[in-house]
Amino acid sequence: MRKTPITPEDSPVGHLLSRHQVVSLLGAGAALWLSGGSLFSRQSIASTRVPPCVVRPEQTEGPYFVDERLNRSDIRSDPTDGQIKPGTPLALTLQIFRLGSGDCQPLAGAQMDIWHCDALGVYSDVQDPGFNTIGRKFLRGYQLTDTRGDARFVTIYPGWYEGRTVHIHVKVRTASVAGRSLEFTSQMYFDDELTDRVHADQPYAAKGRRNARNQDDRIFRRGGDQLMLAPTAAANGYTATFAIGLQLP
Repeated sequence: MRKTPITPEDSPVGHLLSRHQVVSLLGAGAALWLSGGSLFSRQSIASTRVPPCVVRPEQTEGPYFVDERLNRSDIRSDPTDGQIKPGTPLALTLQIFRLGSGDCQPLAGAQMDIWHCDALGVYSDVQDPGFNTIGRKFLRGYQLTDTRGDARFVTIYPGWYEGRTVHIHVKVRTASVAGRSLEFTSQMYFDDELTDRVHADQPYAAKGRRNARNQDDRIFRRGGDQLMLAPTAAANGYTATFAIGLQLP
């Protein structure tokens, strides 16, 4: 039986490159995209010829990561019984770019894992004082980035649990090149007002009002404002895109 230890989630890892460091790596063109915001649409990329290479801070993996090796895009179901977790649909595209000396290019073939709790704050395949889901595998999975550096997922808007604001965990692992590889782990967050609207509906409302917003969360306060998703409304839920620039050996 796997038992996941309950350990603090507030130990930061990695670091965020400064504006000066990014400009030094990419040259004068970096100042343009740094001043223009964090994310670029495909149309704006084409018009400005500036890639959306956004350097993000790493954050703690937390106690609930399980390396399930589930290669799938739709992570809502539990492959043990086919049951789909209820909640507001969220289509998430993660874009991975390699930040090098003077340029920034899409990174293909990187393994991108995401995992998060369900609408009632429960994670799969872990043992916790409040639940035991050992053997279940809902809301976990990975994709390999394509030639555009994209990995796409279909999931649900996360719920909340004691002491944490609403978030999604993300881990990027690159293939070994010349005996070296890279692992990047962080978390993604949501605007509090949007979360309030989503959580006012079932099944989220059954858990009651959450007790931690973004600025109440000590993990969020260590770089979370640079890890914000910006979902847009879709037919039956939301869509969001998130770009990450990685420094590779």
